[in-house]
Amino acid sequence: MAAKISRQDRQILELLQRDATLSVGDIAERVGISKSACWRRIHKLEEEGVIRERVTLLNQDKVNLPLTVYIAIRTNQHNDQWAAQFSQVVQGIAEILEVHRMSGDLDYLIKAVVTDMPGYDRLYKELIKADLFDVSSSFVMETMKQTTQLPLNYISG
Repeated sequence: MAAKISRQDRQILELLQRDATLSVGDIAERVGISKSACWRRIHKLEEEGVIRERVTLLNQDKVNLPLTVYIAIRTNQHNDQWAAQFSQVVQGIAEILEVHRMSGDLDYLIKAVVTDMPGYDRLYKELIKADLFDVSSSFVMETMKQTTQLPLNYISG
């Protein structure tokens, strides 16, 4: 369920999504509230789970992980034991950034980053330990848009 968010909270969230390194003082000044009020609002947003975490986003090219791959998984085993095994396998592969259980023709969609094709081959060999039915991979050739900023115009005030 979506949280009730004030106009000032929305401004705080917009600022933090763009730059989480801003000081509470900087945010307070831009929003037009006191530092203590700003800190309380940020803390409340964290407690309510609106702010999930604050992280540093790295340039994957600079850390030698230039190749992004989306891996479509189909399985013919739809039981708790297989799902637990699959979860354990994907949790153990650091190059896997996201795993989504899907509706439709796919069972799971994975986003991973690798150094190169031999790096993908190593990931693939680890992944298939989960006893998969079908694996299909697509490699990103060009990224046209990439953001972590969620649009905030859908939250109620």
